[in-house]
Amino acid sequence: MLHLSLRQIEIFNAVAQSGSTVAAAQVVALSQSATSAALQQLEQCLGAPLFERVGRGLVLNDAGRALLPQALALLEQARAIEQAFGAQGAGLSVRLRVAASTTIGSYVLPHVLAAFARSHPQVSVDLQIGNTREVAQAVQALDADLGLIEGASHWQGLQVRPWRRDELVIVAAPHDPLAQAARARPLGPAALRGARWLLREQGSGTREMVEHALLPRLHQLPSAATLGSSEAIARCVAQGLGISCLSRVLVQPLLDAGELVLLPTLLPRIWRHFSLLQRMGQQHSPALAAFVQACQTHAQGEPA
Repeated sequence: MLHLSLRQIEIFNAVAQSGSTVAAAQVVALSQSATSAALQQLEQCLGAPLFERVGRGLVLNDAGRALLPQALALLEQARAIEQAFGAQGAGLSVRLRVAASTTIGSYVLPHVLAAFARSHPQVSVDLQIGNTREVAQAVQALDADLGLIEGASHWQGLQVRPWRRDELVIVAAPHDPLAQAARARPLGPAALRGARWLLREQGSGTREMVEHALLPRLHQLPSAATLGSSEAIARCVAQGLGISCLSRVLVQPLLDAGELVLLPTLLPRIWRHFSLLQRMGQQHSPALAAFVQACQTHAQGEPA
């Protein structure tokens, strides 16, 4: 006879991700006392504590860390069963949860979503947009079935698969002094080191890639401002507030409109991959498999 319940596993996962029973209670829609009681029942069933108390928070101990991947797998399988059978039997639509980093969510996925909606009208897609770190955390915490990111993922238990290739380009306003200087000759490292750079925040895949590509050649990347949106950076660059290195997918409309110009430089071209992000060992439901296929087929950009 089984003594564990999926609800206990769900509460354990919520506590593990949030670090407290108070925060977990809000996630699982229970009172704090009911959340604590369910966690205690789980620990009693397993015969071992799963957390260590650090200050006012809870941190997984060795037993909790051993349980977490199994708990995530159980919850994922339960959701897959609900999608495959509950929706089919009740005539309800299937709902996928997708998390995407900013450039992908704003400039690449709309084409995918439109095509997918036409071919799979019974599947709804909830799209969450954040930076690469936030997308990875959502996938890790089972808050998203699939992540689409612009940078690398350093989280354990997540699988990153290259998807599309994207170029990062250095742009300026047409009237920027550096743009005028670049008309005579491509800019070298000295000129770029002295520029006013507008950069994304830490945790952004674009910020990580820009630093990885430029710092070895420029040795410094002086930030005049840090913004949480690549689109906001592009607009600020167009107003002459500085220069930046951004996705060509994002800046191409502004280049076409003459609001931005590419800065010719002596640096090599910068390429990166957009990537699909999933949990290790994750099994695709039919709906998720179809969406991944739509991503491979319909996304604009240069194939990986």
